[in-house]
Amino acid sequence: MIIKRNFNPTKVVHYVKMELLISTVVSVGIWWMYENGIAQVSLPFSIAAILGSALAIFIAFRNNSAYGRWWEARTVWGGIVNSSRVLARLIITFTDSHAHQANYEKERSEAFKKHLIYSCIAWVHTLRIHLRNQETWSELKPFLTSEDYSQLIQCQNKPNFLQLLMGQKIYQAMANGTLGGFDSFQMEGQLLALANFQGSCERIKNTPLLRQYDFFTRLFLYAFIFLMPFALISDFSRMEMASLMIPVSILISFVFSIQAKVGEVNEDPFENRITDVPLSALCNTIEGDLREMLGEKELPQKTEVKKGYLF
Repeated sequence: MIIKRNFNPTKVVHYVKMELLISTVVSVGIWWMYENGIAQVSLPFSIAAILGSALAIFIAFRNNSAYGRWWEARTVWGGIVNSSRVLARLIITFTDSHAHQANYEKERSEAFKKHLIYSCIAWVHTLRIHLRNQETWSELKPFLTSEDYSQLIQCQNKPNFLQLLMGQKIYQAMANGTLGGFDSFQMEGQLLALANFQGSCERIKNTPLLRQYDFFTRLFLYAFIFLMPFALISDFSRMEMASLMIPVSILISFVFSIQAKVGEVNEDPFENRITDVPLSALCNTIEGDLREMLGEKELPQKTEVKKGYLF
């Protein structure tokens, strides 16, 4: 996620370098042919204006839709943060509430709390890796037993497997007396919330923005870039400033290209790019909060903004 307010102009230009190259080549070519009398082709400016209006509509729709996807992704992960905290609180308070029972075993209860909360931490990291199509599963080893980790590696949908594992641990705790009464019902409610959040993330990840809007936005953009010099050359020639058409055409193309690129990069919020939802920072926050709830003092260092970006 981009935090800084001002961007590096070089990096901005890099994002639309192909569009600017096409605009430059076409503009210079049209100006050279017009000046040398090779071709006196010009178009009414109204043609470019009408095409620009249609392009603006497509870009606006795409940008609004892309931002909606990005904001939904951030909202879903905000829910994951909250539900993880609630689940950890329920695990701790319900386990401790049975300290007065005759079958209470402190060592067993403490091990259960740590095991289940660490599994919850592992789940958020697993979901992050899963959504980013990464293979850094070794990051999960500190949070899982060797047996659980071995089973996890063999699964296709690893976050879903950890949900199953946590559910099994809860009912094992119900059976041996670590938990009791209706404790599992409220914990299951939070596991259900996490499962729904995972489904929302996978829906965003696996369902692209309508390809029709992507294709026609790019098509109209390149058509607009190509026709713009033809629409400008005549007016600038009458002002005896024909060469000024080149930078003006490039500038107009740059504005439309940047607007189109904004929607393109925000469309997929889980690709580990500088424009994406900062999953690593959110996972770091969850891990720190849950381990602190366990009473641990050595917590992970908070993810810091690096050069204006938060990942």
